[in-house]
Amino acid sequence: MQPTELKDKTAKGFMWGALNSGSMQVLNAVFGIVLARKLDQADYGLIGMLTIFTLIANSLQDSGFVTALTNKHDATHRDYNSVFWFNIAVSLGIYILFFFCAPFIADFFNEPILTDLSRYYFISFFIASFSIVPRAILFRKIMQKQLAIMAIISLLTSGTVGIVMVYNDMAYWGLATQTIIFNLMVSIISWIFSHWRPSTQISFRPIREMFGFSSKMLITSIFNQINNNIFSLVLGKIYTKIEVGTYTQANKWNTMGSSTITGMVQGVAQPTFVEMGDDTERLQRAFSKMLRFTCFISFPVMFGLSLVAPEFIVILIKEKWLSSAQLMQYLCIGGAFLPIATLYFNLIISRGKSDIYMWNIIAQGCVILCSILIVHAAGGTITHMVITYVGIVILWIGIWHIFLYQEIRYSFLSALKDMLPFMLIAATTMTITYFATRRIENLMLLLISRIIIAALIYTGTLWLFGAKILKECIGYLLKKKL
Repeated sequence: MQPTELKDKTAKGFMWGALNSGSMQVLNAVFGIVLARKLDQADYGLIGMLTIFTLIANSLQDSGFVTALTNKHDATHRDYNSVFWFNIAVSLGIYILFFFCAPFIADFFNEPILTDLSRYYFISFFIASFSIVPRAILFRKIMQKQLAIMAIISLLTSGTVGIVMVYNDMAYWGLATQTIIFNLMVSIISWIFSHWRPSTQISFRPIREMFGFSSKMLITSIFNQINNNIFSLVLGKIYTKIEVGTYTQANKWNTMGSSTITGMVQGVAQPTFVEMGDDTERLQRAFSKMLRFTCFISFPVMFGLSLVAPEFIVILIKEKWLSSAQLMQYLCIGGAFLPIATLYFNLIISRGKSDIYMWNIIAQGCVILCSILIVHAAGGTITHMVITYVGIVILWIGIWHIFLYQEIRYSFLSALKDMLPFMLIAATTMTITYFATRRIENLMLLLISRIIIAALIYTGTLWLFGAKILKECIGYLLKKKL
């Protein structure tokens, strides 16, 4: 692919990735508001306790082969077909295992209802296994438009079903069904868009050929899920389901924000870096530009979400969830750095260094787990654990950079020059906005004022300093509109 063609495809990928992630999070927010007004902390706590098991199961069924297929320049139908049938077999085996382990999960959390609920909820990851290969094809071809349409339709359908069930007093069963319907719709629509169909001529030789790379991605994915959901597991054991529900709600809104930006990065970064091959200078330029764009979006969005968390929570899902607001504020600060970490490890993966990615994620997970257990043993609260987690997430960017430098010789000083201006301007913007609006008593007026003032100060400051990335984004949007 020619540089100009790749650049245009990457730009379109970012645009559709933004639409996909943005639309998903807006719809998630709407459905989340409706559901949170009806449900309480205990209902969310039950599903929160099971989330980590489903995510680990998703990693096992994928087994790292989707990333391996993306990295493979000459992937054939036989490769995709082999991965498809392997995913189905593994997913069925995992569901059977989890089905019989359900009573032990219920005993672990001391919640008898989890036996039946988990057996029902875990059906979702088996259904999801049918969409893995079709989605991998769409991802490899940077078909973000199709992925966006698929996600929006699936979320609208599943969200509607979930709301109907919850408002008919089916509570957490409605939340579980929402996940099942979402994965079912994704599977159906991904088959339609990818135009790919499996064959019965099954050969597992491609599995053996890709196993060295994919096995490391599998282990990494499992630890990644543990890292991202460690609190649901640890808190579910040492605290009540109400406290787990409070954290789950806070993390839900943080994840919506950071996932919007991460989705934009994830959708184009790895396939773009793979396409560039071993051209180090070109990789440096591409990484630098993607880093500036990620920071340009991530810091104001997540710092801003942290700023408005209290009024945001009270207005949208009632005062009963106000205890989630402080946790959400800290999580959003850490969430600003997650898209940056995503960009780093996507370049490392694109270079075929799945072992570096694996050991780094494992090390991070071990540090996070040990740290929060130490905090708990010292008498720390959930808030102290969250602050510790956020600090580790931020500091770990430096660890990622050590390995990135080994690959493309992009210096840490260069990274700071790309990141710090956006971080400092965003932080200063939120500070000024806070003091300028703190005397406003009406919550709705306070929320709207903070959003408008922060947006004007941030974009105005960047324009004043001649930020190239802002002008490029405006120019691109105007060009598309014309």
